[in-house]
Amino acid sequence: MTQPSAQQLYVSDMTDDEIELLKKLEEANRRIEYDTKSPVNTTQNPLANLRSPESYHEQLRQDSVSSDLSNVTTDSDANLENEWIIWNKIINNWSIYIKKKPQWIKDMIRANVPIHFRPLVWQCLAKVNTSTAREKYIDYMKMTSSCEKIIRRDISRTYPEHEFFKEKHGIGQERLFNVIKAYSLFDREVGYCQGIGFIVGLLLMHMPEEEAFAVLVSIMQDFSMRDMYKPDMFCLCLCMYQLECMIQEFLPDLYRHFQTENFNTSMYASSWFLTLFTTQFPLNIVSHVMDLFLSEGIEIIFRIAIALLEIHQNELMVLSMEDMLKVCIIY
Repeated sequence: MTQPSAQQLYVSDMTDDEIELLKKLEEANRRIEYDTKSPVNTTQNPLANLRSPESYHEQLRQDSVSSDLSNVTTDSDANLENEWIIWNKIINNWSIYIKKKPQWIKDMIRANVPIHFRPLVWQCLAKVNTSTAREKYIDYMKMTSSCEKIIRRDISRTYPEHEFFKEKHGIGQERLFNVIKAYSLFDREVGYCQGIGFIVGLLLMHMPEEEAFAVLVSIMQDFSMRDMYKPDMFCLCLCMYQLECMIQEFLPDLYRHFQTENFNTSMYASSWFLTLFTTQFPLNIVSHVMDLFLSEGIEIIFRIAIALLEIHQNELMVLSMEDMLKVCIIY
């Protein structure tokens, strides 16, 4: 079976600009993954880059030929139907595939997850089936959080143009409030930070409250996102330092320009990490970023950040600090 590319899947749901951006993000993702000098890769997994891109794709082609999927046709006209068949098999046999063919699953996720399977894929990646968070959620609904007032204040600022969340005290805003409140009770050290709302909102666009809460707990606990929101913000500062090192390595001209303009990394990139880009991209791409984050972890946020800066490098190089800040905020 030949694996479809990201731009071949569900392009009817994306604009040409979104498809082109996905292509560029994936190209940068691949390049950084295989660069042995990447600060992210070398500090977290020094063995991750021993394979060349060529050997990686050769192995991927071998992995993608699975005996129980060998009778799936590869005609381009049947591509959509094939994807549904494949993803249905993956979901129904998740524990087997993720154990025996993790690289193939990773690449399938990179190619894009069909929207109808996305809620289940996110829950599988977050290991919701082994979590007790859903049961706890019911109890949290009966409790009062000290953060309720500030959560209420910020609700209307979360996806204000989205139909599901725009109505004051509507079903979307109430579900958003419930899940955020529940987490503030679950993790009293972190409590509530505004960036959490955008992550919760994205989850609620795809699944009910209980499942959204369980995935959120996994994102915060298992993927260490809660460390970003701690009062001392040490982890966020560390990420800013790592990203700055990557910019110096991969985009040296842009790094020097940033230094000349006193354009600090935290000025533009903090929200990228705190919200997983949910405030920067169209929802189609935001959803795919969440696919990648749950599959590959925080490294993907670094790679997307570098890809964005690379795409806009020529534009940024002629801007002052004030103008660059405006540009980076709207990415």
